Amino acid sequence: MGQTRLHLTANKIEADRIFAALDAAFEDDGLPIAVLELDEEKDVHEVSLYADGDIDPVEARVRDILAGLGLPKPVERETLPDIDWVSRSLEGLKPVRAGRFLVHGSHDRAKRHAGDLAIEIEAGLAFGTGHHGTTAGCLEMLEQVVLRERPRNALDLGTGSAVLAIALAKLAHIPVLATDIDPVAVRVAAANARLNHVKALVETVTAPGFHNPIFARRAPFDLIVANILARPLMRLAPEMAKHIRLGGSLVLSGILDRQRDAVISAYVGQAFRHVRTLHREGWVTIHLKR
Repeated sequence: MGQTRLHLTANKIEADRIFAALDAAFEDDGLPIAVLELDEEKDVHEVSLYADGDIDPVEARVRDILAGLGLPKPVERETLPDIDWVSRSLEGLKPVRAGRFLVHGSHDRAKRHAGDLAIEIEAGLAFGTGHHGTTAGCLEMLEQVVLRERPRNALDLGTGSAVLAIALAKLAHIPVLATDIDPVAVRVAAANARLNHVKALVETVTAPGFHNPIFARRAPFDLIVANILARPLMRLAPEMAKHIRLGGSLVLSGILDRQRDAVISAYVGQAFRHVRTLHREGWVTIHLKR
């Protein structure tokens, strides 16, 4: 039998409780669990659990856990097809250029030019391929920051497909910690790091926010890039300040034009100063220094 996704929606507080309970309950089973923000303004989050084989006992456990939390949410099923929709979708995507970077699929290897910093992405379309304005904006900003500041230790927080971590490793030849709350994304990120021959530099870890001992071991960082969403970025401002060295840089994106000032204010309050904002397709990428 194929893989099935069990999913439900909740507000952020409920979703975090459900995620924590499911993560603890299914830790020994090794089942991937993820939380995705569907609508920031309406506070709608989706919790997903992926399982192979007989899904009935898994769903029964999920419902029991929800009942125990006092959150008897409707649980829906999605049978995932065996078709590789990611590869099929990528066939229709054109390579994306951002500064010296070229993000492409295997079918476009011939379009690489001498001097390109090519990043090949074949999996994890949902986690970012460079085609979204925020990822392309980050790539452009990172090139400028890295060439000017020469960081030696970097963090890609909320790495997704690891496009930005791979870009940092290829451009700066430095160790990069790439973390994500979603274990599926982390597996995709690790595969992409191997595909792009930077696995020795890019360490991928499943970790929500900064709640993992690895951050204490690897900090302080010279450079942190986080392409997430405005509200989580604002909440993370104090932790960002704790984990970056004085004089270090942040590159933040996943921020709409209208959210720019609020995000900058949150970081100015943590002793960061605004350096530059890059606008692209209704989104902004912000460079800040500690």
